[in-house]
Amino acid sequence: MTTSTIGLIAGLLLAIAAAAGGFVGFLVALVLGTAGYLIGGHFDGEIDLSALLGRRGRG
Repeated sequence: MTTSTIGLIAGLLLAIAAAAGGFVGFLVALVLGTAGYLIGGHFDGEIDLSALLGRRGRG
């Protein structure tokens, strides 16, 4: 299981805990699941978030 998959599962579990139900709960689950996947993918080296955020290297 890759780090991005673990991040996705963690984000979805947080969304379930935070969701009150309905459409808003679905949106919260979607946003937190996506955030978990992106952060996990970044730590795993699959996704380069620095390019997405527009950061440039030092020096």
